[in-house]
Amino acid sequence: MTPSAQHPFRIGTRSSPLALAQAELAKAALCAAHGWPEDTVVLVPMLSSGDKDQSSRLADIGGKALWTKELERALIDGDIDIAVHSMKDVETVRPGTFRIAAMLPRADVRDRLIGADSILSLPQNALVGTSSPRRAAQLKVLRPDLQTAPIRGNVATRMAKVANGEFTATLLAAAGLDRLGFVGTGAAIPTDQMLPAASQGAIGIDCLAARAELTPVLDAVNHAETFACVMAERAFLEVLSGNCHSPVAALAVVKDDGIWLSGQILSEDGSESICGEGRDPAALAQQLLAQASPELKALFET
Repeated sequence: MTPSAQHPFRIGTRSSPLALAQAELAKAALCAAHGWPEDTVVLVPMLSSGDKDQSSRLADIGGKALWTKELERALIDGDIDIAVHSMKDVETVRPGTFRIAAMLPRADVRDRLIGADSILSLPQNALVGTSSPRRAAQLKVLRPDLQTAPIRGNVATRMAKVANGEFTATLLAAAGLDRLGFVGTGAAIPTDQMLPAASQGAIGIDCLAARAELTPVLDAVNHAETFACVMAERAFLEVLSGNCHSPVAALAVVKDDGIWLSGQILSEDGSESICGEGRDPAALAQQLLAQASPELKALFET
């Protein structure tokens, strides 16, 4: 396919600053791969349900679907050709109507701490803003004295809440900070201290499964290593059958010509943490569940 200024290739995206920055990366990759003029590819920003409600915990008002359902509807209605997502915001189990067709090269997978030089240097009983059950549980494993409370808003809003003293600190994805120009902001947390969320740092390109003509278009920008690693992490999540309340972390890397996956499941208060590694996502998920207490297992039963 060859788009034109009159009939441009349309990229659906959330309207948040980070989502727009990620959509611009997808646009640049497509234009570079196919020699398309910039004016033949347009962004179609949309306000997601998750962006509209900035006060509730996402897990309480619909979970990850809040970030994607408007874009999925636009794909079905033919208003856009593709949608660009942060892969960690994409539901693990999706209708066969849609297909994650490509991923851009993965960025820094780590979390960064805003407001202190390290988790250990935080003051006693410090209040850390996070709406992530994973981050809250991992913090409590490292520092049981820390207090956590939900924090919503875009990256700039969350950083401002720390700056004005509403929270002592917060944790943000390094990839998002870098994509918004906050390169090097905050203290990077090593992955052996805090394993990231599954798919963190990856940008996915979504389309209708029926649109076979898009396959060669999107194959040209797909980063195979990122795609393989993220799909392994998503397979791990699928076997766990958790939800947005379930504290879980996963990171896959290419090692010795194969995928090596690290996984972690935790109780909400951090009192129980089960970690493991392996090549088979399903086997690793089953291994962690087998070691978990009945209370922890219950967090991964849907």
